[in-house]
Amino acid sequence: MAARVDYEQHGRTYAHHRRPDPRIAARIHAALGDARTVLNVGAGTGSYEPSDRWVLAVEPSATMRAQRPADAAPAIAARAEALPFDDDAVDAAMACVTIHHWDPPEAGLAELRRVARGPVVVFTFELDDHPAWQQEFLHEGLLIERPRFPAIKDVAAALGGRTRVERIPTPGDCVDGFFEAFWRRPEALLDPAVRSAQSMWALLPPGVEEDMVDRLAAALDSGAWDAEHGHLRRRASFDGALRLVISEAT
Repeated sequence: MAARVDYEQHGRTYAHHRRPDPRIAARIHAALGDARTVLNVGAGTGSYEPSDRWVLAVEPSATMRAQRPADAAPAIAARAEALPFDDDAVDAAMACVTIHHWDPPEAGLAELRRVARGPVVVFTFELDDHPAWQQEFLHEGLLIERPRFPAIKDVAAALGGRTRVERIPTPGDCVDGFFEAFWRRPEALLDPAVRSAQSMWALLPPGVEEDMVDRLAAALDSGAWDAEHGHLRRRASFDGALRLVISEAT
């Protein structure tokens, strides 16, 4: 893995800016099927955990665990790559926007499949399918991100079982603050509080974040962004990078 994010330092605002979007949550919960016991790995502050079944969370960062709501599922300190559970310990396992932090991702994916009797559901991104303007204005960050994100076909292969991939449209008013959420609201990325809950920015060399933000701000101020991409503001959703990889037990 080329780079890692220190969530003890950079994870302090996730509970505020990385809230579960209900439309994405519905897709994740449907993929879990009728599982009654669920392990959420790389659980962070608890986004997308179902509330209608037994859930146990696994999260290595104390900063992230401390932001979990009082009524959230219990969380233990452990790593995806070495889960402290027996084979087939739970009905299902899930991992949401986290596998790019695992070292290596394949180890954690194999662990998910090992401990789950039924479906394993992975919510992740296909970086090359972000909107064109993000490919342009976030170019330096995406260059760093790409080696961290396993290809979707490799995620499926690592999980094994009967595997399928589902695309999820990103709503125009998405409440989860990953950067594609702002595909029609580019101004949001000018806000340092919004960026503080996106791990990509923590990986950039000094000065690069400022250059990227200044470039986007100039394009918005001049009208150049709207001249080329303003049609996006009239759309309700964007079929972009969001993916669910779902592995059913063999």
